[in-house]
Parts: sequence; C-alpha cells; structure tokens
Amino acid sequence: MTALPDLSCRELVELVSDYLSARLPPDDRTHFELHLTYCAPCRTYLAQMRQVLQSAGQLTESSIEPGAQDALLSAFRGWKAGTGGRDP
Repeated sequence: MTALPDLSCRELVELVSDYLSARLPPDDRTHFELHLTYCAPCRTYLAQMRQVLQSAGQLTESSIEPGAQDALLSAFRGWKAGTGGRDP
C-alpha cells in the first residue's frame, strides 16, 4: 500500500474554491479531505469560506448601505488602476 502524498495548508487554500464547487478530480478531493481530518485550522478556514459564499449569495445591490457601496466602488477603481485599492 502506498501512502498518499501530504497536502500542505497552502495547497489546500489554493484548492478550496474548486473543492466547494465540486470541480476537484477525485484524487485531489481525497487528498483535500484527508488533510481536513488532521488539520483543525484548515477545517476552520473551510467553514469560514462556506459562510462567506453563503453570505455573499444573499447580497443585493440594495442591501449595501450607500456609504459602503461608494467605498467598495472606490476600492475597485483603485485596484483596477493599480493603486492598491485607492482611487487614482
């Protein structure tokens, strides 16, 4: 019997989106889930990402306060312009 190669926490973080959207190949999913059996911080991270996705799915434009919406738009413009989230 051969041992499965260990998946690092960093690798798990890189794969979490594919895991949550069921796009991981079976072998990668097995490695991912095996890592979760012994890594409490990664289980916490996965739970947090699930919560973020659930919460984000409930947002609508009208549910964002005008000040927060302006701040987000400003940050996006700055990011797009390459100024690190600040308006150019």
